[in-house]
Amino acid sequence: MKRFFMLTMALLVLTAGFAFAAGTEEAQENTTLRLLTWGGYAPDELVQKFKEETGITVEVTNSNNEEMISKLRATRGGGFDLAQPSQDRISAVQMDYGIYQPIDWSKVNTDQLDPSLVAAVKKNTTVDGKSYGVPHVYGTSGLIVNKAKAPGIKDYKDLLDPKYTGRVSYRMVRPTLIGMGFSLGYDPFALYDDLDAYQEFLDDMQEVLIDAKPVVRNYYDNADQLLESMRSEEIWAAMAWEQLGWKLYAENPNIDYIAPTSGPLAWVDTFTIPAKSENIEGAYKWINFILQPENAAVFTNAETYGTASKDAGKYLNPEIAANFERGLPPEALANTNWYPTVPPGLEEMEGKVMDRIRASN
Repeated sequence: MKRFFMLTMALLVLTAGFAFAAGTEEAQENTTLRLLTWGGYAPDELVQKFKEETGITVEVTNSNNEEMISKLRATRGGGFDLAQPSQDRISAVQMDYGIYQPIDWSKVNTDQLDPSLVAAVKKNTTVDGKSYGVPHVYGTSGLIVNKAKAPGIKDYKDLLDPKYTGRVSYRMVRPTLIGMGFSLGYDPFALYDDLDAYQEFLDDMQEVLIDAKPVVRNYYDNADQLLESMRSEEIWAAMAWEQLGWKLYAENPNIDYIAPTSGPLAWVDTFTIPAKSENIEGAYKWINFILQPENAAVFTNAETYGTASKDAGKYLNPEIAANFERGLPPEALANTNWYPTVPPGLEEMEGKVMDRIRASN
């Protein structure tokens, strides 16, 4: 009987030990957040601040869209607790591979987010009625204008005006086709699901841009080329992104970034939760933490990209805050054309049109 009692007690102790070990292991898992993100999106000072506030250590793996998708496909949504793909890389990937889980919006502090970004990302990341992304970082493409030389340029189509012959520049890339389309009354994104209609749109843009070739000084190849052309006043206006415009403004206040009246084009990088995330609560804590205005401002002050945190401007360095107030105020963001997922075959169609534009005399 005594032997039986001792054996029973030993089993109880062993069982308790296993339970304690399992509980300890679970606690350890919940104090680590494995983040798959872009370089600069998780500043060291915020990682440390988050740990101090929550006890959670953030393990950061820097990546890009292609690598994120590849890593999560290989594990069927495992290996990471939170990932940050661009919004146009989510819905099609989710439909094909099921590597993410739907966002539980009740756990997201939407009160601190810009509503236009939330609406855009919800729309563009929805699969079977469920959305899979929370907005984080965005960047835009609009106009850089020397206002002293070309005060009348307000929209993409103004770059076609013969009175600016030899003084405008843009890249021969898909944003040029799409931006011109919006400026000329099209909604290119609404045509994505009708390839015949999209080809008709491309044919029109081909004709417009071939006719405009005498107006264009050049199709610039890189940022340095455009910067030098704008500095020398060889070029008065161009299609480009906000960081270049703000760099030039700091050197010459006559030159600045302008949000086109038809709306800037914009990308947005998101937060997604992988299907096999092991720290879902930690993921939502990080999302809400990083988008607190004072924390979001740390990122923007360092990288100059905007975030979905609507009140971050209150904490920005004065010159950076002034850039956003001039170029991307709330009304400009509300008028922004956010890139949706690109259907298969579309970029090939666009490439052929751009080749014909380049080759034309």
